[in-house]
Amino acid sequence: MTYLFDCRKNSYALLAVTLILVWASTAMATIPILREGAKHSPHPAGPAQKKSVAAPVQELASVSKFPADAAPERSRSAPVRPYPILGKRGNISAVKARPGSSNLARTSRKTAFTPPGRGSLIRQLSAKSAIIIDGDSGKTIFAKSPDTPRQPASTIKILTGLIAIKSLKNNSLVQVSRKAARMPRSKIYIDPKKKYRADDLINAVLLASANDASVALAEEIAGSEQEFAKIMTLRAKLWGAKNTVCKTANGLTARGQHTTARDLAVIFRHVMQDKEFAARMARTKARTSYGKLLRNHNKALWRIKGALGGKTGYTAAAGQTYVGKFSNGKSSIIVAIMGSERMWRDIKKLVDYGFYQQDKIQLASNS
Repeated sequence: MTYLFDCRKNSYALLAVTLILVWASTAMATIPILREGAKHSPHPAGPAQKKSVAAPVQELASVSKFPADAAPERSRSAPVRPYPILGKRGNISAVKARPGSSNLARTSRKTAFTPPGRGSLIRQLSAKSAIIIDGDSGKTIFAKSPDTPRQPASTIKILTGLIAIKSLKNNSLVQVSRKAARMPRSKIYIDPKKKYRADDLINAVLLASANDASVALAEEIAGSEQEFAKIMTLRAKLWGAKNTVCKTANGLTARGQHTTARDLAVIFRHVMQDKEFAARMARTKARTSYGKLLRNHNKALWRIKGALGGKTGYTAAAGQTYVGKFSNGKSSIIVAIMGSERMWRDIKKLVDYGFYQQDKIQLASNS
């Protein structure tokens, strides 16, 4: 019995010694190995204080930004971020910046506009004919098939409007015929049983592109639309528009009627020299004496900077047509297009190109 008791006693002692050795080896593994000269922390590092896996990323980022001897001091109370902050979500401009460059400076700096070359612009235009002329001298700045005869559509109403301004007083009363009242749209639906002030009808022609008002004015001035069209043709030729033949007062498609982009620009340059005409063309809307609101079809007035006035037109035979005047404060240009499919886009390209060329000419003359 004594022998068995001693064996059990020795076994328990051996087990206790084994457990103590295992605990000691585990405790020694958690004690950090200090480098020479390092200060010992009074609190041993536990599992919660182990180094983050992402810490090397932060260390690499800090090393790439600052030299070792110029690393910025970090507040002890400030939390250590485990990754570099790149900016707003999805924005990596900070890490894509070139050394020594400033993203802010690059974005705030305005880039100079460089229009396409003449050949490239011709290919970009949807218009079959186009021209830019100097608003003062009439000199051609750009042209694409400028002398090809085409149907003018409503752009020819600039002649109707000016002749009416010069022929009638604003308060003159105009009788409306059944022919005038039956004109297709665009129209203001004038009544053949009533008389209308010339001022209202002129605004209807130039702003709302009213076909019925155009014929009413033509008949009042010349007795018939046919005779009035002859006056329009003569006036155009006196201004140098030699390839223009008018057959209607409103530009609706007619056999033998035609004009060119160059002629439209020449005519508009002359009509805009009349102050009353230019003032009417610059209005975005006008109200008649009997309360009807007329809205200008020329969207360039609020879409394109520097627009002073213009006239739009469209028929199936003519396509989209336009003639207008623009100014940038230093110079002015006249733009005319015919047979366009994307009118406002074409006009914007031509205006930008025209002023760019004007600026180049002005710089060359000053140097």
